[in-house]
Amino acid sequence: MLPVGIRRWLAAAFILPLLAGCESSVGGGGSPGPVAAWRPPIAPGTTGAIDLDSRPFQLHVPAGYDPARKVPLVVLLHGYESSAAQQERYFNLTPESDRRGFLYAMPDGTTDRDGKRFWNATEACCNFYNSGVDDAAYLERLLDAVESAYSVDTARVYLVGHSNGGFMAYQMACERSMRITAIVSLAGAVDNDTSLCTPQRPVSVLQIHGTADASIKFGGGTKGGHPYPSVDTTLATWRRINGCSARADTSAPPLDLEPRLPGADTGVTIYSVGCRDASRVELWHISGGGHTPTLNANFAPAVIDFLYARLSRP
Repeated sequence: MLPVGIRRWLAAAFILPLLAGCESSVGGGGSPGPVAAWRPPIAPGTTGAIDLDSRPFQLHVPAGYDPARKVPLVVLLHGYESSAAQQERYFNLTPESDRRGFLYAMPDGTTDRDGKRFWNATEACCNFYNSGVDDAAYLERLLDAVESAYSVDTARVYLVGHSNGGFMAYQMACERSMRITAIVSLAGAVDNDTSLCTPQRPVSVLQIHGTADASIKFGGGTKGGHPYPSVDTTLATWRRINGCSARADTSAPPLDLEPRLPGADTGVTIYSVGCRDASRVELWHISGGGHTPTLNANFAPAVIDFLYARLSRP
């Protein structure tokens, strides 16, 4: 059952327009007026707040949204110490939402005793004070809330995360694979204990990582005394999960994502041979890129291109 706050919100979304329709039918001359059509709580082309378990999240409804047509849903997961608003300013996915027509949710993690926002993903990143918050359950309720009020194509539900948000995206893919089609992780990693990742179906994965990342190192390392795996181990884990061959396809042209680096700075490696349910595992490695690369205008369209090509199989 949905939380009380969401039930009240949904009731208001449906009942208030009906009441408005009833009022419009009471007019002079005794002639009933037209009944107002139901409209979504957040108008197309705008962003609004939705309360969920006293943890409100922002939802952008794309311009031209039509409830008669199912559309994808993208959920943004910010990094440690950051926020949904800051992460959106960095990734700039809202224009893509309007251009491509996907619903776009931007939640915030909870704050630790230092007042820093985090997601409770893996031991290494970034629940440093052993909070008991269940962010996977919270994010699943977020999906419930959006899917209950809007026409979501549940075969195209995507997560995009940076750093701690990337770790959380992997955690959701491990724990809630039946709800997630694909994830994009910039500078994140899977849990170091790969035996804890037991998804029920394949989830496509795009890992984006700077080779000079000093915070979440390309070759793996530790945070707060807890290890996190290398990029190679993260990719190998998801190749195994998805049934992909280790045969790498490096024929795709490199991308230009980091304006401070010369030329096309980002190599593309694709693992798609043998992957179950048309899933794939992909790496974009930014040669010389750091933990928070300066992303140019190519980033958002390229990420959405990857996600839009991924579709869950029943």
